Amino acid sequence: MSFLRSIVRQSKFRHVFGQAVKTEQGYDDIRVSKVTWDSSFCAVNPKFLAVIVESSGGGAFLVLPLSKMGRLDKNHPLVTGHAGPVLDIDWCPHNDNILASCSEDTTAMVWQIPDQMGTQPISEPIVVLEGHSKRVGIVTWHPTARNILLTAGSDNLIIIWNVGTGEALISMDDHPDLIYNVSWNRNGSLFCTTCKDRRLRVCDPRKREVVAERMAPHEGIRPMRAIFTRDGNLFTTGFTRMSQRELGLWDPTHFEEPIALLELDTSNGVLLPYYDPDTNMVYLCGKGDSSIRYFEITEEPPYVHYLSTFSSKEPQRGMGFMPKRGVDVSKCEIARLYKLHDKKCEPIAMTVPRKSDLFQDDLYPDTAGPDPALEPEEWLEGRDEDPILQSMRDGYVPPKSRELKVARKNVLDSRPTPRRSMSSRDGSANLPPQLVDWLLEEVKNLKATVLSQEKRICDLENKLSKYTNGTA
Repeated sequence: MSFLRSIVRQSKFRHVFGQAVKTEQGYDDIRVSKVTWDSSFCAVNPKFLAVIVESSGGGAFLVLPLSKMGRLDKNHPLVTGHAGPVLDIDWCPHNDNILASCSEDTTAMVWQIPDQMGTQPISEPIVVLEGHSKRVGIVTWHPTARNILLTAGSDNLIIIWNVGTGEALISMDDHPDLIYNVSWNRNGSLFCTTCKDRRLRVCDPRKREVVAERMAPHEGIRPMRAIFTRDGNLFTTGFTRMSQRELGLWDPTHFEEPIALLELDTSNGVLLPYYDPDTNMVYLCGKGDSSIRYFEITEEPPYVHYLSTFSSKEPQRGMGFMPKRGVDVSKCEIARLYKLHDKKCEPIAMTVPRKSDLFQDDLYPDTAGPDPALEPEEWLEGRDEDPILQSMRDGYVPPKSRELKVARKNVLDSRPTPRRSMSSRDGSANLPPQLVDWLLEEVKNLKATVLSQEKRICDLENKLSKYTNGTA
């Protein structure tokens, strides 16, 4: 019996199983984008589901409250504003109503999504981030610092923004070719990238330098993906020279040899990894596949342990991964993925079978909550903090809705701008063009307010005269 115990690896995640929800609990009649870009096309948080969709006259994406299941209302408003197809979207980890998007129109935009969606399309972003000269294909939020957003474009440029002021803080041009993906580490002190030049890089953004680099972690020429694990290692997916899909685990301080390297199968679909730092599990979703493989990363050989595969009949166009604080603890759900089909989105729950209905402490360690650990200025000055954790015992507790404030005055100070002349009563006064636009907008708003108040006064005076004349 002791001999058997030494063979069978002990893990509470050995029997994790995936299960698709019932048809009526999915999201139907969604026209998923057909753009040929290796993006997930889907982003989800405990309040909303966002999907990049087909749209005429520019780029658009759909935002649905998670509770709005079933067939999509044809009149449901889209989020429009980009002049070209949307390529990537990402929810802010510190505000469930804030979402960032990027597009072929060379811009990134940040949106405030109201809890109650109206009937009109949302076309006015909070802030437009302009700094790339070609399409922007990657957008990802900093995990612990408030309002810090990273974008990467086909101009091979990485820009880190403070969206609270609309200014570019850091720009890095260390990549000679197209950037495939970017992933922050747990405290946001470093990020890793994969590139078309077949190199895996670890970058320190505040030093503006590449601190570690590995040539061809996978020998194939097809796109790679890389993510940080909670202990600072790198998990990668790629292809062998014979076009077999492969995964690897690397220590960035000793890049010469992999910790683990495992061949999977032969397929053309790029494997998108989704990582859960609380369980140290990674879910691999291949575009065009009809299966989701999941693995556990441990400290003992072979380090990356295959657990199981969830299979379905239809291939996936993209995938969304729910943050841990949005799963259902009463059902021992440890992860939830949102699988995109051609015209629908299907939630898939990953569950650990347990007989007890009580809260399972071993499955749910404290997880990253919605509160930022740092302000932008603190992070820029060199401070690092791990995410602020919260208990999962009471399930998902909606945080108070916070509106993102954009400080316009800092935008004006971010970089010198050509000054243009504006006439005034005292003569000619030179003002920055952004300030002129802001002043004109303020004047317009004030006029609208005055007209509204005057109309209100007239209505009240009319009512008052009716009462005093005894006609009411």
